[in-house]
Amino acid sequence: MAQKSRRDYENEVRGWGFSHVFTWTDGPGLTTHLILRGELTITYPKDENPEKKTFGVGDRIDVDAGRVHEVWVGGEGCTCEGMGHNQLHSHTDALQF
Repeated sequence: MAQKSRRDYENEVRGWGFSHVFTWTDGPGLTTHLILRGELTITYPKDENPEKKTFGVGDRIDVDAGRVHEVWVGGEGCTCEGMGHNQLHSHTDALQF
């Protein structure tokens, strides 16, 4: 079986009903995200006692290198400035980490 491409995976997510699909790769180190608009909820499923925490405008989220995380974007979307990798991410419907 042929390996799926990024486009194949993005089309699969669109097939689930999401019109906006964003795929990216963060660098190998710590990443920091500052929420500029909207909100997101994050959890670290491999932690001993995983908890979901919601962040809003002005909040900063640091994700350690290699730390598995899951994110849910608020109903109005979420725009985050990513520190350390010089990219502006505007997340609205579906995220793939």
